[in-house]
Amino acid sequence: QVHLVQSGGGSVRAGGSLRLACAASGNIFRDHSMGWYRLAPGKDRELTATITDEGRTNYAHAIEGRFTIARDKSKNTIYLQMDNLKIDDAAVYYCRYQQNGRYSEYDFWGQGTQVTVSQ
Repeated sequence: QVHLVQSGGGSVRAGGSLRLACAASGNIFRDHSMGWYRLAPGKDRELTATITDEGRTNYAHAIEGRFTIARDKSKNTIYLQMDNLKIDDAAVYYCRYQQNGRYSEYDFWGQGTQVTVSQ
């Protein structure tokens, strides 16, 4: 099992910044990815950004250039720095841990963090 604890988020005006953090604990193995997904009202949950344990990153087109994902391997923690936030970025953001390859069913989610963006 992997336990994910999220922190950060909150409310900000458009153009502002927020940072999310997600700390993982438990049985963490090599060759995994962690990342952020978001769920907005009326929309499907969508990938925002992911990072592998080797540091390879992947970003959704909608947030590229504005959001940055990073990790502190010593703390098993990932971060999402969100800059120049837009109204459309408002959502509940979920952290995810997933083993890569054939063990991909080893898959865990955080509790979710609300991000609100106002004009």
